[in-house]
Amino acid sequence: MRRKRTAHRRYALPVFPTEFIQLEVLMFKQLVFSLPLFLLLFSATPASSHCEIPCGIYDDHMRIHLLEEHVTTMEKSMKKIVELKDAGNGNQHVRWIMNKEAHADKFQEIVSQYFLTQRITMDQKQYPEKLQALHQMLVYAMKCKQTTDLQHIAKLKELVQSFSELYFTSDN
Repeated sequence: MRRKRTAHRRYALPVFPTEFIQLEVLMFKQLVFSLPLFLLLFSATPASSHCEIPCGIYDDHMRIHLLEEHVTTMEKSMKKIVELKDAGNGNQHVRWIMNKEAHADKFQEIVSQYFLTQRITMDQKQYPEKLQALHQMLVYAMKCKQTTDLQHIAKLKELVQSFSELYFTSDN
């Protein structure tokens, strides 16, 4: 006697061998159609802030402005983290921490992926000074991620300013 399929189940348990085959074919079809979509969604890599083709399209002043903006955002985040530490609003506290981390990461990406890899070359004047300034900027951005010490922000602002002066006054 054949078992009756219930409406609330998507797949009823097969009774006959041919139903097993039909069920396997159906599951295989679903896998075949969903696997490419899964691979497309989860294997894509995020785009970086600037290409490395090189395309030749550079806006150094904008990058310096972005660095300054990230430092200002990290500063505000640090102040909010300290303010919300004992306020009892854990959600906002975590969001400000994540914001500080994200802007420090963006800062470090501009320094390393834009300036260090594409704009600073060994044949430029004051290469060691530029390299040292960029390295210090990376270190202080890391320190900003680790603490809420506003002295690191002050040092980072100073470094961005001194690098900007060094970069735009030297022969690029």
